Amino acid sequence: MPTPSNLPPAHPPVRTGRIGVMLVNLGTPDAPTPAAVRRYLAEFLSDPRVVEIPPIAWKPILHGVILRTRPAKSAHAYQQVWTPEGSPLAAFTAAQAARLQERLGEGVMVDWAMRYGNPAMPMVLQRMKDAGCDRVLVAPLYPQYSGATTASVMDRLGEALQKMRWQPALRTLPPYHDDPAYIDALEDDLSTQIAALDFVPEVLLLSYHGMPERTLHLGDPYHCQCRKTSRLLIERLAKRLPDLRVEVSFQSRFGRAKWLEPATDTVLAAEARRGTRRLAIAAPGFSADCLETLEELAIRGRESFVEAGGEQYATLACLNDRAAGMTLLETLMRRELSGWVG
Repeated sequence: MPTPSNLPPAHPPVRTGRIGVMLVNLGTPDAPTPAAVRRYLAEFLSDPRVVEIPPIAWKPILHGVILRTRPAKSAHAYQQVWTPEGSPLAAFTAAQAARLQERLGEGVMVDWAMRYGNPAMPMVLQRMKDAGCDRVLVAPLYPQYSGATTASVMDRLGEALQKMRWQPALRTLPPYHDDPAYIDALEDDLSTQIAALDFVPEVLLLSYHGMPERTLHLGDPYHCQCRKTSRLLIERLAKRLPDLRVEVSFQSRFGRAKWLEPATDTVLAAEARRGTRRLAIAAPGFSADCLETLEELAIRGRESFVEAGGEQYATLACLNDRAAGMTLLETLMRRELSGWVG
């Protein structure tokens, strides 16, 4: 935007009038090294939305045990999926932003950020403001709402705003777990991927990121929204793939507390033991492939299934920046930008 002509000669340039969209995903270390992973985990596991244990009890465990032992193991996992472009989650989120920019055109500035790690949300928000965005749509790429994900993004956004003298006007993307556009995208994309496999799966396992069970009892809607997504998707897939049995599970258990069940690794082994020989797994709660899909499901999940007697196993990709996923994002963003963008 042009600099206002009525400013005093010494006044710094001021850019206003632009519309921005900030895509936000969970986060990633800067490198697949123990040191980088330690920094990332320290930020992630210090978030009270993620670990709901009083700090006086949690900090000694975090700094005395977890950050001393887990970074090396997690770094090894990241090394198995790291790409020339860096972290898979960062690379796919950047690609989504670039494709969305093409679809929305020059009238909207599209950028991306991570809740934990880099690029950090406050930095990206300031960058957008400096570029003239005085209206910004912040879009957490979590289809299902959870206090540990969507709410944490809102917390971080509030912290960033506290430090800005001139704040932009903001809108935020609501959860879209049952949005027809989301179910359409999953149906089309998963059906296409299944048809391209070199075997016909007997079972499709829908694996969502797990949460401690207590969060459900405290009122978090995440579990219910995962179940609704699954129900709507299963109804759609039944029409296209009537012989495919679809199951639901939750992955990434951590610690001793009881988590949402059934657990993905347990289901994979149980399916193989009961005679299932051909299985495909998908992670519809993830907007982009990441460590949890590329290492936990594709590598360790395969090991669990095959070791228990399974034979053919496929991990289906997340929507990422393919056509179905980008049509979904464009639909959601245009809807939320209504009134700001024609």
